Order: sequence, then C-alpha cells, then structure tokens
Amino acid sequence: MSKNSKPIAGISLDLDNQWSYMKIHGDEGWDKYPSYFDIFVPHILNVLDKLDLKITFFIVGKDTESESNRKYLKMITDRGHEVGNHSYHHESWLQTYSPEKIEKEIREAEEAIELATGKKTTGFRGPGFSWSIDLLKVLEKRGYRYDASTLPTYLGPLARMYYFWKSDLSKEEKRARKELFGKFSEGYRKLKPYNWDLGDNRKLLEIPVTTMPLFKFPFHLSYLIYLGNISPFLMRLYLNTAIMLCKLTSTPISFLLHPLDLIGGDQVTELAFFPGMNVSSDQKVKVFVQVIETLKRHYNMRSMDVFQKELKQRKLKLKQPVK
Repeated sequence: MSKNSKPIAGISLDLDNQWSYMKIHGDEGWDKYPSYFDIFVPHILNVLDKLDLKITFFIVGKDTESESNRKYLKMITDRGHEVGNHSYHHESWLQTYSPEKIEKEIREAEEAIELATGKKTTGFRGPGFSWSIDLLKVLEKRGYRYDASTLPTYLGPLARMYYFWKSDLSKEEKRARKELFGKFSEGYRKLKPYNWDLGDNRKLLEIPVTTMPLFKFPFHLSYLIYLGNISPFLMRLYLNTAIMLCKLTSTPISFLLHPLDLIGGDQVTELAFFPGMNVSSDQKVKVFVQVIETLKRHYNMRSMDVFQKELKQRKLKLKQPVK
C-alpha cells in the first residue's frame, strides 16, 4: 500500500501536569502546582522529532500562569505541533458547571494558551473525558472546529472504582468526581466521528477517542503500556486486533497519549502511585515507538486539526441529536 493511499489517523496528547494527577488523586501539595514540564516537554518533543510525527497537545490553561511553564509550552508550537484546549482548571466534573461557568473556563483557557504559545485553539477535550450539552454549545458558539471529549467504552465505572480505591480522596471529593471516566452508558456512544445536531442548523464535529470496535475496549497508549508490562506479545496482539477491527468497520482512529505513557517513576518519583509508573521511561518510549511504527504501517498519522479537515471533506451526514 502506498503512503498516499493509506487512511489517516489523528493523534493527540493530553498535557496533564504533575499537579493535575495529584489533584485528582487527592494528594496534599497539588495546589502549589508542581510541574514536570522541564522534564517531560523536551523529552516528548525529541521523541516525536525522531519519529517525524506532528501531534496536537491539549493544554490546561492554569499551566500558562508559570513563566517557566510558558517557556516549555512555546517550545511545542515552535517545533511545529498544534495546541488544543483542555480547560483552565482541569476539573473532571466540568459537566456539572453552569453554562456561564463553562464559557468562562473555555474562554480563559483559550486566551491564556494563545498568549503562551502564539496559536489559537480550535479543538477541545474535556478533562477525564467530561462533556455536556452546555459545553458543546459553548464550543460551537466560540467557533471551535471539533470536540474530542467522548470515550465510548463500558469500562469507565471500573476505572473510577480502581482510581478511588488507590486514592486518598474524602467522601465529598469522591462525590464531586462521581462521573470521572464516564458512565457505563458511554459505551453505547458512537465510535465513528459524527456531527452533533445542536439545533437551529448548528452543528459541531465530535471525534471520539477510539476504542476497539464491537468490544469498546480502550486501546490508547496507557492501556498498551499496561499490557506490554504483562506481555509484549499480548500488547502487539491487542493493538493489531484493534487496528484490524477499525479497518474492517471503516472506523477512523483518534489515538490518545498522556505524559505518564512516556515517563516513568524513575523521572517523576512523586507520581509513583500511578498505574504503570513502575515501568522505566526508556521502556515506555520503546513501546511507544513500536506502537507508532505499527500504526504508521496502516495509517498516515496526523495532528487533530488536519484529521478533522479530512473528516469534514468526507461530508459527514450522520448527526447525533443532543440529549
């Protein structure tokens, strides 16, 4: 298959900082906003350069307040990558906000990210895959080209139970996070990109984080790292099965990365509690390279804005009414 005849796949990274993991986990000191950007950003940019890969980084507005962080955020766009909006305060209960608070959250993050990176955000992903009707309407009103917040899987409640079990959260904090990673019903959502029908002839493209067709099992890099730690063969089988099912069902792939997929507890000891942090940074990069090389054999990998343009050229007819 020639390079030009291959379908394209979108790839993005949610640039969650050290403090955001600590905040969700309920750890003391998160409100001092510790950052690992000095370690992670140069690390991931060098890895992406070696792979000749351009991606979209979804950035949290709060991280632009630090002069040191701004230096590293500017490196992202200087190296040719895209930026997206990942909210201002990275609260996974964003869907519980009022419409006015949602708009403030989106607008302030948008403005801060543009000031720090020199680029305007055109896409959004909610922290913890959070989304709501009000959020979609705010994004459309503000001229966003796509939302990428949905994760169609049945496993969200199980992931939430495990996370709460490993956390130091109070009962009140757990109640605030009761929809973290989504409800069981998220598994019924569509896998293929579609247009939300927002009424009055308004629409917004939704690009779900791709899960395995038929089974709806996640296969973004966090899951592959976990499987690879058990068995490299199992990881390759799982990934190849997911790719095969996506191709058989003509499901475009939106592939998701997180910082802790590429750095281990050897570099960020404060997050040793997080699943998979016992795997070294070098081993994680090795798995990442293997995964990307596998995806590249089947797809032309693109940033999310390039991906959404290609999707819109197909003139998607499917509309999902807001409920």
